[in-house]
Amino acid sequence: MTKILCLSLALSGAILGQLKAQNKESFKNDAPVSPSRILKIDSAIVTHHEVTIKGQRVPYSATAGSMPIWDEDGRPLAGVFYTYYEREDIKDKSNRPLVISFNGGPGTPSVWMEIGYTGPRLLNIDDEGYPVQPFGMRDNPNSILDVADIVYVDPVNTGYSRPVSKDVPGSRFYGVNADIKYLAEWINTFVTRKGRWASPKFLIGESYGTTRVSGLALELQDEQWMYLNGVILVSPTDLGIERSGPLDQALSLPYYAATAWYHKKLPADLQSKDLNDVLPEVENFTINELVPAISRGGSLDDAQRKALAQRMSRYSGLSAQVFLENNLIVSYNLFWKELLRDQGYTIGRLDSRYKGLDKQNGGSRPDYNAELTAWLQAFTPAIHIYLRDELEYKTDLKYNMFGQVWPWDNQNNKTGENLRQAIAQNPFLHLLVQSGYYDGACDYFNAKYSIWQLDPGGKLKNRIKWEGYRSGHMMYLRKDDLATATENLRTFIKEATPAKGTPAKYE
Repeated sequence: MTKILCLSLALSGAILGQLKAQNKESFKNDAPVSPSRILKIDSAIVTHHEVTIKGQRVPYSATAGSMPIWDEDGRPLAGVFYTYYEREDIKDKSNRPLVISFNGGPGTPSVWMEIGYTGPRLLNIDDEGYPVQPFGMRDNPNSILDVADIVYVDPVNTGYSRPVSKDVPGSRFYGVNADIKYLAEWINTFVTRKGRWASPKFLIGESYGTTRVSGLALELQDEQWMYLNGVILVSPTDLGIERSGPLDQALSLPYYAATAWYHKKLPADLQSKDLNDVLPEVENFTINELVPAISRGGSLDDAQRKALAQRMSRYSGLSAQVFLENNLIVSYNLFWKELLRDQGYTIGRLDSRYKGLDKQNGGSRPDYNAELTAWLQAFTPAIHIYLRDELEYKTDLKYNMFGQVWPWDNQNNKTGENLRQAIAQNPFLHLLVQSGYYDGACDYFNAKYSIWQLDPGGKLKNRIKWEGYRSGHMMYLRKDDLATATENLRTFIKEATPAKGTPAKYE
């Protein structure tokens, strides 16, 4: 048997060597690339549909295509893929809002909000957002297409968007400020081609998309002379607003409390209360007591340290011993591993309602993100089915749910300050922030902190609103929150769209 096996391997090796030699001669680097694997950087497919939203029939066109990004000499650098939904029974677009939508990563396309939140078609999931089979699509009765047209934009190397050549340097696209600059140029081209300069315009971004749209608000004003009516931040990042040391370490506690409440790990007196009655107490403790105490570090005496650990235990569902062993600082990773360790589960990063199973109960962080694997399982087949079968966009190009955009240049991130400037300079511009209480990646209390620092003087507070939802990073995946959040978007869009003839000025 051994001799036969060795002979088989030798023959296989010889055959493989011959095949390699043949391949080397037959398939050279200058062989033509299949047209189906090349992005047509300036093309579009238009289809026609209708959907019932809030009991109203809404006919619309859907455009799936790509538009170029050019360099300073007019040469194309990349094709940016987009899907554009335009209501067809409204002829005068001058007062019809346009919503420009981005997701984050920074290496993900706009698939998440397109088929999970605001678009006219919705992926099949259960009422809490978990994947179900068969995978596919259904109408979204909560879409905002009744009140606004929507374009979903996939930045370079996400979705079907691609550079025109591997020789185009990634630095043209992959960085906080490079990303903002080329996308502002693209938006200008899109608005011009589609004849939407007169329309009230809104940006919506989720996760890293909030960094993106915060920077775009000022870039569009300063470099494209395009003024917005609204910016919507869904599960915002830190927006380049400085927080470090004791402050950064303390701000996670309200999120821990919300998650512990969901998993019924709080003491009975807190667990019996509604979440909205628990969180203000934890927030006040965090700002007024925890931040100053952690700032004292080693100067705290043992009694003070133990008392703080007991309070943090009360609000987090973890033992006081865990806090004492970690100098009162429990990382997000340790929290996700520790909260349900006694039950053999980890909890999700982006949505802590989700449970995961690790190889072993020991350790200080989960093996994987339980929520993300569930979302990819639901979204990936759905977007492929949708684009190809319903929007008739047929290509063999790989659809990047997560594209290669690294190294990403995070330097000089001033997007929070950019957003503040844009709001201050434009009396029409309003801001809405939506957060999920169970989001551990961009947690709700950090979002509140960002708003406080974005407007430290309180001069803009009548145009800034924050909302919390009982779900995670993609709070819209929960059926009840989808209905509420989209209705709040409708209200925001209507309120930020001024009546005809209203001047943009401070009284």
